[in-house]
Amino acid sequence: MLAPAVLALTACGAGTSSTPDPAPLTGSGEPRPWVLTWSDEFDGAAGTPVDGTKWVADTGGQGWGNEERQYYTAGAENASLDGAGRLVITARPDPSSSRSCWYGTCRYTSARFKTSGRFARMYGRFEARLRLPRGQGLWPAFWMLGEDIGTVGWPKSGEIDVMENIGREPGVVHGTMHGPGYSAGNGITGSSTIANPDEFHIYAVEWTPGQVRWVVDDKEYHRVTPTNLPAGATWVFDHPFFVILNVAVGGKWPGDPDASTTFPQQMIVDYVRVYRQ
Repeated sequence: MLAPAVLALTACGAGTSSTPDPAPLTGSGEPRPWVLTWSDEFDGAAGTPVDGTKWVADTGGQGWGNEERQYYTAGAENASLDGAGRLVITARPDPSSSRSCWYGTCRYTSARFKTSGRFARMYGRFEARLRLPRGQGLWPAFWMLGEDIGTVGWPKSGEIDVMENIGREPGVVHGTMHGPGYSAGNGITGSSTIANPDEFHIYAVEWTPGQVRWVVDDKEYHRVTPTNLPAGATWVFDHPFFVILNVAVGGKWPGDPDASTTFPQQMIVDYVRVYRQ
């Protein structure tokens, strides 16, 4: 586990839903450092579930809008701490399942956690240190949704995909923004090729007023501002968002697992941290 730190990284201003943060520049004109405001270091005994004061488990097998094949559970067989300061999310086959999914008897189980109702923030640096699974049909993700999704719906709520990967391309990660007029297959996306994909990497966005930057290991590969939106589209990234971690199996984008896919597959989360300026 890496210890949290104050990060001296360049970015524009930041804020919260109620009280503005300090100006983005110091009196000398230097960018203000990022200051840790929320984190989960996943410390605890092996087999311990995630901290329920920070995370809520999503459950079910309704396809999640993407024709995904997994049933998300809240059980330790799909997510628990490893005793070494990490959360392990495990996707497993479920050949004798009694669970029902949208397509019939569920074939796989996995886990998905969100901070909705526990933590949400407008602006900041949102980062996670992750080791990703691999294999056809795997779809790990670290992403964010607008806290108002329950009232305005998707995509008006906004969505920021900090990191997505499809397991047949283990060395390629994607960062995407979704909003009204630029959602689903029309999201505004960028991608980055990473060396040594079986190792841990730090995936982050730096979200400031009028801008979102995507970085891997502190190297920027994608940036979106209102000027990048389709004509007439609305920028909906000026309200609090909550964080989501999950490993999906199958779906419209990655396709289903095949004979080359081995299970179980794990996304290992060393930490999730959120900083303000």
